[in-house]
Amino acid sequence: MASWNCLSSSIVEYCEGADFYCCGYCKNLEGSRSNGMWAHSMTVQDYQDLIDRGWRRSGKYVYKPIMNQTCCPQYTIRCRPLQFQPSKSHKKVLKKVLKFLAKGEILRRNCEDEPMDSTMEDSVAGDFALINKLDIKCDLKMLSSDLKESLESEEKKKEKNSKTEESNELTHSQAIEDKLGSGEPLHSIKVHMVPKPGKGADLSKPPCRKAKEIRKERKMLKLMQQNPAGEFESFQAQGQPPKAKSNQPKSLEDLIFESLPENASHKLEVRVVRSSPPSSQFKATFQESYQVYKRYQMVIHKDPPDKPTVSQFTRFLCSSPLEAENPPNGPECGYGSFHQQYWLDGKIIAVGVIDILPYCVSSVYLYYDPDYSFLSLGVYSALREIAFTRQLHEKTSQLSYYYMGFYIHSCPKMKYKGQYRPSDLLCPETYVWVPIEQCLPSLENSKYCRFNQDPEAVDEGRSKEPDRVRVFHKKAIMPYGVYKKHQKDPSEEATVLQYANLVGQACSERMLLFRN
Repeated sequence: MASWNCLSSSIVEYCEGADFYCCGYCKNLEGSRSNGMWAHSMTVQDYQDLIDRGWRRSGKYVYKPIMNQTCCPQYTIRCRPLQFQPSKSHKKVLKKVLKFLAKGEILRRNCEDEPMDSTMEDSVAGDFALINKLDIKCDLKMLSSDLKESLESEEKKKEKNSKTEESNELTHSQAIEDKLGSGEPLHSIKVHMVPKPGKGADLSKPPCRKAKEIRKERKMLKLMQQNPAGEFESFQAQGQPPKAKSNQPKSLEDLIFESLPENASHKLEVRVVRSSPPSSQFKATFQESYQVYKRYQMVIHKDPPDKPTVSQFTRFLCSSPLEAENPPNGPECGYGSFHQQYWLDGKIIAVGVIDILPYCVSSVYLYYDPDYSFLSLGVYSALREIAFTRQLHEKTSQLSYYYMGFYIHSCPKMKYKGQYRPSDLLCPETYVWVPIEQCLPSLENSKYCRFNQDPEAVDEGRSKEPDRVRVFHKKAIMPYGVYKKHQKDPSEEATVLQYANLVGQACSERMLLFRN
């Protein structure tokens, strides 16, 4: 048996049974059901493996919905940033922000086709009551007192020779050209659709297109096929580039980092600061960040003034079980929990709470100053986080996904996450990723679905050897096979087996299950 000094990073305390609490989506008082555990500390690899099995953290509480019993099944969703192309409505938001920064223009119209600003988060209703009920105050592992400052991530603006002539016709054609040049199915590019009266938008079908647009595309393809390579080149040499030349869609980065005039009305800066353990930058901006959160909760979520306390803010959005890791082959800022702060003219207007893990950036929550709701900051921050994931991928190639939390098909205000394409949903039985287009038809018929169409497929990561579960008991580490010989409580085995099945064999052998 190992001693206290040999503790690994991940220490969890599993909560026996299932928790019932008020659902934040359908408001059923006891409809939401999940299993959970308190994470005293956790490695980023363990948490990566857990979210790939349907787990999610809120502060230091890590929970997994009981999918076939909870009122609103919550499916883990991830976007594939490397293939992502912004939709027409995404571009509207980016252009709106750029116009505001450049000229101070405030556009409040035509927002019907944009997702809700305030829902780029996975808040669990009853979260705070749940954590208060646990009342776990013991600290099994002392955090390092040597606080490492996180590097500020200053987004580099791309230099580009932008043409001064940009008419409304060009803007309209650009949206069409984006769809043509992306290489992705049309329904994975343009997904923001205003449904016809009496009909809901079907995200699984490609959007309707005008006959005029189709005729233009056919004509363009015909001309390109008819022109030999020599003629095509001479056409360019005469200073008359064919239209196909302008058919290249702007990248997400081109749209975000478009050059601003020297006399721009506003300056926006995005900083990434480590929140756990807190960096010096995080500590210096804590109070300002908290005040933004407090206003957000009071105005957007209608909380009374005494509810969004500093303690609540700290437990929910600042405390994290994730251990900070800075391997040489990892991202410059390292792995762990961070706050992505949006600074406008020297003040914080929004904060995206994120986890940087071995294979993904995981979005935890977003809060913002309600005075800037007109900027659609929920959409804008999601696009910035997708671009940030792509930036991290350049140095750390395996980091290539953007996890958006849970997709809830039965909740209209949470379906917007399916509009960041291409994306996948996690099968709740076999834990394989399935493209969302294949999942939507099944979800239209049933709240709970098994997405893996292979009836013979099973959970390959399931617990197969429960005796190998690592247990931490009386300051000693031992396999469950040894621990159970000293236990007389028959319910103990059922609890440990349930835990092992939920976290999977790999995590059950790495993490320490605390038992007293």
